[in-house]
Amino acid sequence: MSGTRDDPIDVAVIGAGIIGITAAYFLQDDQKSVVLVDRAGPAEATSAGNAGALAFTDVLPLASPGILRKAPFWLLDPLGPLSIRPAYALKIAPWLMRFWEASRPAAFEASTRAQVALMRVARNEMNLLVDSAGMTEMVRSDGCLEVYEGAGQWQAALPGWQARQREGIVFRHVQRDGIDALQKGLAPRFTHGTFVPEWQSVSDPREFALALYDRVTKRGGTFRRGVVEAVEPAGDTILVRFQGGATLHAREAVIAAGAWSKPLAEKLGDDVPLETERGYNTTLPPGAFDLKRQIVFGGHGFVVSALSTGIRVGGAVELGGLDLPPNFRRAKAMLDKAKAFLPGLQTEGGREWMGFRPSMPDSLPVIGRSKVSARIVYAFGHGHLGLTQSAGTGRLVADLLAHRMPAIPLEAFRPDRFAGSRPASSQLPQSPRKA
Repeated sequence: MSGTRDDPIDVAVIGAGIIGITAAYFLQDDQKSVVLVDRAGPAEATSAGNAGALAFTDVLPLASPGILRKAPFWLLDPLGPLSIRPAYALKIAPWLMRFWEASRPAAFEASTRAQVALMRVARNEMNLLVDSAGMTEMVRSDGCLEVYEGAGQWQAALPGWQARQREGIVFRHVQRDGIDALQKGLAPRFTHGTFVPEWQSVSDPREFALALYDRVTKRGGTFRRGVVEAVEPAGDTILVRFQGGATLHAREAVIAAGAWSKPLAEKLGDDVPLETERGYNTTLPPGAFDLKRQIVFGGHGFVVSALSTGIRVGGAVELGGLDLPPNFRRAKAMLDKAKAFLPGLQTEGGREWMGFRPSMPDSLPVIGRSKVSARIVYAFGHGHLGLTQSAGTGRLVADLLAHRMPAIPLEAFRPDRFAGSRPASSQLPQSPRKA
């Protein structure tokens, strides 16, 4: 397929991160020709620099009743777990208002139910994907250990664990002897912990995404580098307009451009409140610490992960958009804390990184059709959970474009859920999904 009006590609997937690559893989299962389009190379943005977790048990939205009590104290620390630069505070005010609304108990409970449903699909589809793609050796099931500084911090976290327990998530609480059995070398200040045995990780997120991309290309998928300025209906095709004037025609399109998705949706008339979290990390050389599994320092908003490429220290939330310069003091602050929390950690020779997380106020991604065309589907806004939810999102995208009944209701994920009206294109009849 050439991608011209007379010879269009079946599907143009805008965004070659893990969401776009996975969507392309599932679309190929439906015998569709696919081109991945990205401003950079495949898996060169957030899909390369995340913590590598398949966090299917991480079902609680960031917008929660408890976050409102913590946020004011966090915001006082410019290098803390949640930060907004003063120059950006006014611009982000409408998003913060929606975040506050999403943190109300009823909204939080509804978002949690939707997240649980999506995670169930994501886990099932990821298991099938890694098996069918021959990538099982890249997935580990070492579990995850979240640690707390004292009984008070642990008790404050119990309501969240009780909510997970109601959803059937398996975990066990441990005290200091249990922590030492799971991970030696933690500072004595960590007296309590919670171990999640079903937590999984990939060997390295970039290598994982590129391995799947390799499968996509071997099945006939292609890649085109370019900055997309607009995606729009054009008769019986979808026209992709590039910066510089080049064009591409496809029968259908998927917008999975992560933090760069919002302007493309706006040009289609979909006002989606997508904001950009800026994530920082430092990857230390292999052997910097004998890390047995991912460690979550929830009170400080960061994790330490064991990857095949080294020990990665990163996380936290800086709401700052796409244009402000990086503040690598945040990466250094997390690394300093990690050294204090893991006294044996060797912090020399690290590589700093900053990437953009596309985040919605309710922590739920956007999965659904554009209001102007049923042949344009959105798949973005996964926040910290892009890798985790990639296979589930890919399956749902393929189902939408094949007009199959999705595995779960998509009402909670629809693009216009904050506008109060549903796009007419989402009312198209659907046939039952094939088994």
